Amino acid sequence: MSAKSAKILIVEDEPQMRRAVGAGLRANGFEVLLAESNEQALDMIPLARPDVILLDLTLPNIDGLDVVRELRTWSTTPIIVVSAR
Repeated sequence: MSAKSAKILIVEDEPQMRRAVGAGLRANGFEVLLAESNEQALDMIPLARPDVILLDLTLPNIDGLDVVRELRTWSTTPIIVVSAR
């Protein structure tokens, strides 16, 4: 698999940020999946099987670090944490 064919899941609650990051990645040949909540992301990951996850830590409801801990119990997908904090 080449880097250009990588499937990237963006987990971000801000629509403008999802669109901007997604557009930049698509323009560089990546397949982009979008989730606006941690719950949605946790549901999507087993089915979509992304190659990389870009995860905003400051999403409502489920803490981003809890999502990382949960994912590590059943997935080895690389996670890049993105946060404005």
